[in-house]
Amino acid sequence: MTQITSSNIGYPRIGEQREWKKALENYWNGNISQQELLKITKEIRLNGLRKQKELGIDLIPVGDFSLYDHVLDTALMFGIVPQRFQNSGLSVSSLDTYFAIARGTREAFASEMTKWFNTNYHYIVPEFDNANPILVENRPLQLYKEAQEELGIKGKPVVLGPISFLKLGKGYKETDFPNLLEKFLPLYIQILKELEAEGVEWVQIDEPILVTELSEGEVPLIEQTYQKIAEAVPSLKIALQTYFESIHHYKKLIHLPVAGFGLDFVHGDALEVIRQFGFPQNKVLFAGIIDGRNVWRVDLEQTWGMLEIIQQIVERDRIIIQPSCSLIHVPISKNLEQTLDPIIKASLSFADEKLKEIAILADGLTSGKEKIRDQIKESTLAIQRLNESNYRGDTKEIDLDEIQADRKAAFSQRILEQQVALQLPLLPTTTIGSLPQTAEVRKQRLRWRKGDLSNAEYEQFINKEIKKWIEIQEDIGLDVLVHGEFERTDMVEYFGEKLNGFQVTKYGWVQSYGSRCVKPPLIFGDVSFRSPMTVKEVSYAQTLTDKHVKGMLTGPVTILNWSFVRDDISEFDVLNQIAIALRSEIEELEAKNIKIIQVDEPALREGLPLKKINWSTYLNHAVHAFKLATATVENSTQIHTHMCYSSFGDIYDAINRLDADVISIETSRSHGELISTFEENTYDKEIGLGVYDIHSPRVPAKEELKENVHRALATIPAKQFWINPDCGLKTRKEEETVAALKVMVEVAKEIRAEQLQTLKK
Repeated sequence: MTQITSSNIGYPRIGEQREWKKALENYWNGNISQQELLKITKEIRLNGLRKQKELGIDLIPVGDFSLYDHVLDTALMFGIVPQRFQNSGLSVSSLDTYFAIARGTREAFASEMTKWFNTNYHYIVPEFDNANPILVENRPLQLYKEAQEELGIKGKPVVLGPISFLKLGKGYKETDFPNLLEKFLPLYIQILKELEAEGVEWVQIDEPILVTELSEGEVPLIEQTYQKIAEAVPSLKIALQTYFESIHHYKKLIHLPVAGFGLDFVHGDALEVIRQFGFPQNKVLFAGIIDGRNVWRVDLEQTWGMLEIIQQIVERDRIIIQPSCSLIHVPISKNLEQTLDPIIKASLSFADEKLKEIAILADGLTSGKEKIRDQIKESTLAIQRLNESNYRGDTKEIDLDEIQADRKAAFSQRILEQQVALQLPLLPTTTIGSLPQTAEVRKQRLRWRKGDLSNAEYEQFINKEIKKWIEIQEDIGLDVLVHGEFERTDMVEYFGEKLNGFQVTKYGWVQSYGSRCVKPPLIFGDVSFRSPMTVKEVSYAQTLTDKHVKGMLTGPVTILNWSFVRDDISEFDVLNQIAIALRSEIEELEAKNIKIIQVDEPALREGLPLKKINWSTYLNHAVHAFKLATATVENSTQIHTHMCYSSFGDIYDAINRLDADVISIETSRSHGELISTFEENTYDKEIGLGVYDIHSPRVPAKEELKENVHRALATIPAKQFWINPDCGLKTRKEEETVAALKVMVEVAKEIRAEQLQTLKK
């Protein structure tokens, strides 16, 4: 009987207890040497490979590990270093060059960072201006050799494909794409030839861009690219890996000259596509049937049913079982979760558990379904227990027709009442919400969670931090203040701890960007409001100042997109439940005379489906949920929202329909590119385009900020414009935060004076 192969696409980098994050930050802070950093991260990398082997995975990915970001790894492998970092005296292969591009330096701003397709992972955008690539090092080959020499593992090297890599970058005209590809293709071929010479059997080339709506005219170039690769490395088996959706030009691209294709059978309609158009008889199907983006245990019986359908189209011995995408989007193991309710824990599947599910299914295909009968029964019962438990409640669809979802007046009337109520200056200054969370803040929170600090003692500590930062903000001269969010671990996890229907894990960390890890809460039941979540801290802050303090909430779409959501009902039903719960919180804030309330939606664009045909459904639900949450406030109460920049033009109309009074947008790393959207459209509400990048430790120069503000004011009227950083300041140090905000306020005052002088004329 033919042995069915199991495979993985990518494994989490961070370590079970975020050892990777701690090592990186210790290195950046000068606490460990480069040698120590590389030693620690090598052990994390090798441990991940060991575990995959122990869990029964046959094709183990190598080269998927990164010290920051895999797209940045690819750029540095080809010597792609932005010009502003080339005069630093550092070599292209220097680790300090690598981190400088990602984080910026005092002299040079960091490269742009944006979302990896429709996930909460962020990648560093390559800059291809005047690119003359060279192969600095064959990174996949080095990591393949390491796995073989250290562990005896003949891995599957992972390479970000040339089409996706270049499409994800910037700094060239679309018409120049073929010429740019021509520069890189020989280097890709050199990498693959060296892997072939080393005796590598399979290479995974990731081309997720193929699931997006590439034009028909681009297909021949893709075909030519892979034809050249096939001719150059005829004995190397290439698995062309896609994920997050079905391939857009499937009928043509599925016939590319590669040995195998990786398809995502969880997200999109790949099953229907292969039913309709078939699958080539000369290729291996890497079937992504285990969800790599959510944490719920798979029903092996249902998944087996899917495999039976696939086997009607593709012979069993040409099927390789794997997850739908890299497992960097889920936590590593549920074994450490000792405090979870057994019913919930039994229903979970993190990265390691997903690999077990893959190995089980591969074993079943090899030896027959009866061989895995017990595991199938166990998975079905675990899911059944959760669905029949009180946790699920009596879920009912919300009758949206019965709930008000529009403000009481149009913006043109509301803004007049807000101007009277708020009395803000021209070009008002504010921050996005969070302020630096020091080691002491984290230490006291941990003591409180362990029971070493009473509720009263912890509240006293938090109030002390709030008071300190209200005074700092007043000294700096900000116009609208924030309480700082010192009581919050994370902008979604915090609300997950306080709303019904959520469960927070202890070690459920995933990478968001760089060393930044988040712990998405689990939505396992019906979501509802329990009691006020933010009112106490914001109200206290407001007693300390005559200036307005913003209420700070995370919006319904972001809570949904940054949680692991139950999969037994529609996500849109869950979204509406969250919105109505937040509506109660907003009403509580307004009742305490909080006149500015910010409902952040940084993940709204992130959740946009990859196929445009699905956009309107998603955006209509997203807009309606935001309005459900914010509709009941008085005209004089100002609703703000904040969003992270990513192809803002795609969602401009939806942003307008949110009907928020003020929107702030993360845009500093794109340096004004977003402004073109406002040149092409008339936006009548108020807006703050982030004037400096908070993801970098550098303090911006005054002239740099002035340039950013003036560029915006060339398009956006001063009466509509706010001045703020581009994101929250939680991860920044106190001294750099204060210094940067002082520069920002000084710039705002100078430009305000210029504008007022112009108005007088």
